[in-house]
Amino acid sequence: MAHVVSTLWFEKEVTEAVEFYISIIPNSRIIRKTTMPTETPSGPPGSVIIVELSLGGQNFSAFEARRPEAFNYSFSIAVQCESQAEIDRIWNAFLENGGSPQQCGWLKDRWGLSWQIAPRSLGDMVANPDREAAKRATEAMLQMVKLDIAELERAFRG
Repeated sequence: MAHVVSTLWFEKEVTEAVEFYISIIPNSRIIRKTTMPTETPSGPPGSVIIVELSLGGQNFSAFEARRPEAFNYSFSIAVQCESQAEIDRIWNAFLENGGSPQQCGWLKDRWGLSWQIAPRSLGDMVANPDREAAKRATEAMLQMVKLDIAELERAFRG
């Protein structure tokens, strides 16, 4: 059976990045860490680091090697939170570790990877059959940097 795993390509500090991610995302761990045993386009044997990890129960691969392109918004990791306290904890941890806030619950970590830190309930609000309520929640979200569950719910209810 096929197994799909997203890969994160870091130019440097893959170990630091992965250790940071698993320290703030619940149900996360490093599965295995190794190096490429042969010469690659990125360098000599041992210079490419490969880390297999689980973030919130979802498997990823991360490696450190010369990177042809920087991270961009075309790939991000979404963290769906159950509470404002969880949003605040994760959001603040990223910012305290050199991240930068973006609009609508997005941020970039210090390595340039984009993250969406959002309440799990936001998806239900936006997809709600009451399209006016969905619109109000969406418009409220578009005005925010860090998402505020209470404000989103107020907007949704009208």
